[in-house]
Amino acid sequence: MSSISPQSAYWQGVCAGLPFLLMIVPFGGVFGVLATEAGLNLAEVMGFSVLVIAGASQLVALQLMTENTPIFIILASSLAVNLRMAMYSAALASHLGRAPLWQRVLVAYLNVDQTYALGALEYEAQPDRPLAEKVAFFLGTATPICPMWYLATWAGAVLGARLPPDFAPDFAVPIAFIALVAPALRTVAHVAAALTAVIMAILFAALPFNLGVIPAAALAMVVGAKVESQTKTA
Repeated sequence: MSSISPQSAYWQGVCAGLPFLLMIVPFGGVFGVLATEAGLNLAEVMGFSVLVIAGASQLVALQLMTENTPIFIILASSLAVNLRMAMYSAALASHLGRAPLWQRVLVAYLNVDQTYALGALEYEAQPDRPLAEKVAFFLGTATPICPMWYLATWAGAVLGARLPPDFAPDFAVPIAFIALVAPALRTVAHVAAALTAVIMAILFAALPFNLGVIPAAALAMVVGAKVESQTKTA
C-alpha cells in the first residue's frame, strides 16, 4: 500500500471504528443503568467510565461494590480482568513506541479492546506504514468509540434513575460480554485463553467475593501465551 497523508489514515480509522458502535452503545447503556441501580450518582458513574474506560472491569468492580467487598479485592479483581491491556500495549509498542510522549500517553489511554483489535489488524496488514499514519489511524479508531462510550454511559445512568424498581436489565450484561469477546477470538491462542478462563472461572466459582476471576485470568494469559508461542514456532 502506498503512503497516504496522516489525515487520510485518521479517517480510515474513523470508518473502521464505526461498526463497533453497535456494541459500544448498548454495553455503555447497560453499565450506566446498573451503576445507577447500585446507588452511584451521575458524577460517580461518569467518573467511573471516563477514568477507567474498560467495560469488563467496570462491571466486575460494580458487582463487587454492591456486595460490600473489601476495596483491595475490588482493585485486585479489576486489575486481573484488565491484565490483557498490558499485552495490548506490548504488541503496539513495536509499531507506536517511537511516537512522541504525548501521543503515546494518548494512545495508552485510548487503548481498549476495540481500538487495539483494529490497530493490530491494520499494522499486521501494513507493517511498513509511516509512524505518523499508524498513530493517526489508531486515534481515528478511537474517535467514534470512546466518546460514544461516555455518551452511552451517561444515557444509561439518566435512564436508570427513571426506571421502575422491578425492572432488571441484568440480562443484557452477558449479551454485551459475548458481543465484546466473540470478535476477538481470531486465533487458536485467543480461543485457548478464552476456554481456559471459562473453565477456571467455573472451577473457582466457590471462592468468596468472586476471587476466582484472578487465578482464572492469570491462567488464561499463561495458556494463551504458550499456545501462541508454539503456533509461531510450528
